Amino acid sequence: MSAAEKIDPELEAFRAEARGWLEKNFPPSLKGKGAMMMGEGGPETSADFARWKKAMGEKGWGVPTWPKKYGAGGLSQAQARVLQQEINRIGAFNPIGGMGVMMFGPTLLEFGSEEQKSKHVPGIVKGEVWWCQGYSEPGAGSDLASLRTQCIDKGDHFLVNGQKIWTSGAQYADMCFCLVRTDNTKKHEGISFLLIDMKSPGVTVRPIQTIDGSSEVNEVFFDDVKVPAENLVGKENKGWDYAKFLLGHERTGIARVGISKERIRRVKRLAALEQSGGRPLLDDQRFREKVAAVEIDIKALEMTQLRVLAAERTREKGKPDPASSILKIRGSEIQQATTELLM
Repeated sequence: MSAAEKIDPELEAFRAEARGWLEKNFPPSLKGKGAMMMGEGGPETSADFARWKKAMGEKGWGVPTWPKKYGAGGLSQAQARVLQQEINRIGAFNPIGGMGVMMFGPTLLEFGSEEQKSKHVPGIVKGEVWWCQGYSEPGAGSDLASLRTQCIDKGDHFLVNGQKIWTSGAQYADMCFCLVRTDNTKKHEGISFLLIDMKSPGVTVRPIQTIDGSSEVNEVFFDDVKVPAENLVGKENKGWDYAKFLLGHERTGIARVGISKERIRRVKRLAALEQSGGRPLLDDQRFREKVAAVEIDIKALEMTQLRVLAAERTREKGKPDPASSILKIRGSEIQQATTELLM
């Protein structure tokens, strides 16, 4: 809690409200278990998780700063920070996640029509609609702008043919936000941003088994898939601009500061237990130094994340902060470090 927050009576009143609501609604059985990360494994189905998700969805606090008119929290950045502090305090987590929150939602709020926002945002807010990302293709990975999935304007609908790969959670998804090619004469300027119902005729999902035996990622095939014209986000052939904005939000969210903090708390709990030699690992000075070093890194990452979020208020519309790239790199490194400490 910052000094400014300590003396702000409105923030302290909100803190008391958030604390009371969380203590009343968060199931103790879920304490310290963490969220679903990116949600590649599909929606969690336990009764306690479902109850917690429903409560947060109806409150709108899963996406606390999104507009209230779509069912979200409508909180200020300061209130959202207090809410996260109270969530961390009781070992809770945000159950409203996945790509709809981390990637697509902010992009739709920035570039979508009012009709699209009213139709799609409430389902994300409540965690009722699962989204996947149709970006990479077999011949367009690192050079994403080389994508070839064809999209032909047929007047009242688009006709889509092509293939996507490494599509996380596609086997569970209701909808896909997809980059398609609408102009073959230009590279970056020939891409559009389209919303595709995964239950549409012609959509085929084929899971890919990874080295750990799971199938978080998939191939997705589009064979003469008809997509309503109103599912085009923004302007035709401007999808590359929207894609860059979306990736900026992905990197901000993928820092996973809250998850890293929870891992450190778990490290300390485990390290405080007596080992086979009779002494807790936390008594070892070198181990304590390693833990402290990671805690410092997490704090630095959190401050960088807050700077990126604060800069959104003054940035040019539709332009992500390039500093968000730092968050993905450092966030991944810190997650590796916390995992090593747990091992």
